[in-house]
Amino acid sequence: MSEAISVLAGANTEGFCRVSELGLHGMITVRGDLSNADLAKALCAVAGVDALPEVRKMVGGLEGGIAWMSPDELMVFVPYAQVVDKVDELNSTLAGSHFLAVNVSDARAVFGIDGAGAREVIAKVAPVDMSPEAFTTGDLRRTRIAQVAAAFWMAGDDSFRLICFRSVGDYAFKLLSVSAAKGGEVGYF
Repeated sequence: MSEAISVLAGANTEGFCRVSELGLHGMITVRGDLSNADLAKALCAVAGVDALPEVRKMVGGLEGGIAWMSPDELMVFVPYAQVVDKVDELNSTLAGSHFLAVNVSDARAVFGIDGAGAREVIAKVAPVDMSPEAFTTGDLRRTRIAQVAAAFWMAGDDSFRLICFRSVGDYAFKLLSVSAAKGGEVGYF
């Protein structure tokens, strides 16, 4: 059997902040009625969080968390080695319910943008108000970075996480690296 590898094998670059490919993470796309209490309970149990995220929010982290993606879609994060079992658990727990749970782990790339200028790196490439008043820890946006679809959230002070399709992972990494390159600081935030 082949060995699972991430899109860029942990590549990173250091500019005025650090851009890193964060390796493999378990990701489950879930579609369903997010107001359904049974669905919410099952998803929280699988992810190890207390409640579903509010609109445009992320709860938890890459090893156990849930991201709001649309009015009927969430992304559930679990350890990569457990993702198949977690999808099976959801399918078993919610048998007979109207929902969809799909393992998309190998179809996505995950990046970290960390450092004092991280907010600025994202602001240069995404059509999102990144001001500290408008975008705080736990906030998430599903949007574009330059030419590709992506979702990102603020994981903590000066720390962002970004996911995109694996097929555009190299492009996303290079885009973020150029945005974070020394000498490209804007100093707006």
